[in-house]
Amino acid sequence: MERSTRERPALFRALGKQSPPEQIEIDGKIYELQEVFKHDSWAATAMYHGQNQDIVCKFNRTQSIFGVPVGWLGRLLANREAFAMQRMKDVSGIPNDLGPVFVAGKHFRSAVAHPFIPGHPLGSNEQVDDNFFPELLNHLKEVHNQKMAYVDLHKRENILVGKDGKPYLIDFQICYRSAAMHKFTLPTTKLILKLLQNSDLYHFTKHVKRLRPDQIEQLGLTKHAERPWWIRAHRTVAVPFRTARRKFLTLIGVRGKSGRSATETFAEHAFRCDENEKKKAA
Repeated sequence: MERSTRERPALFRALGKQSPPEQIEIDGKIYELQEVFKHDSWAATAMYHGQNQDIVCKFNRTQSIFGVPVGWLGRLLANREAFAMQRMKDVSGIPNDLGPVFVAGKHFRSAVAHPFIPGHPLGSNEQVDDNFFPELLNHLKEVHNQKMAYVDLHKRENILVGKDGKPYLIDFQICYRSAAMHKFTLPTTKLILKLLQNSDLYHFTKHVKRLRPDQIEQLGLTKHAERPWWIRAHRTVAVPFRTARRKFLTLIGVRGKSGRSATETFAEHAFRCDENEKKKAA
């Protein structure tokens, strides 16, 4: 099995040379670091243990880029995710925001936390029951009813399979909140929201087609849905960029020869789970 030789350089880590803190405080309660799930360019995500519960805390980017401060971006992403979880607090499949995160007595404004959900990321060959995707679709509809779009549903690691077998939707870092929620709106607001919500449904359909194709019609989905033009346009830029990034990370020894993130230190939790499943099956 491939292994990375070293961690990412500080420039490609959300917290630079720092790691998630050993201890944090939320609502007067102390939580101790248990495990780092990932630490990439955008955020460092870790699990913390408290007296009454385990939680997940995401520390969004604070590391500057070639001397240019980007702390504002980390705060923006944290505020966006906290807002989304607060709006969806009554949806059982979406975790609640736990409030401000403090490190060494100071409010860490780029951090956001929610209760830990026992389970694992949706696997590439996951066997889910008949209720899984109908429930997940209901969660997604609740997001859309709030004049929001999830945006990041193409990543199956954002869909958790709870120990109870139920679906949970996490990571609202780049969700889209419609300006229609404000007094003043732009003419393009409804169009952008509709495009992104349709993208959510397209990616949801892909997961269903791969894991439960027998439920396509039951869920009112289109079996041969064509990839929307805006997704095709995005891929013309995103795919070459992703390929170049993989080659660079391989060149500097952060990733193995395949360039996959599974070979990287603090890779996506979903990829590590997949690797563990492959080991068990071997």
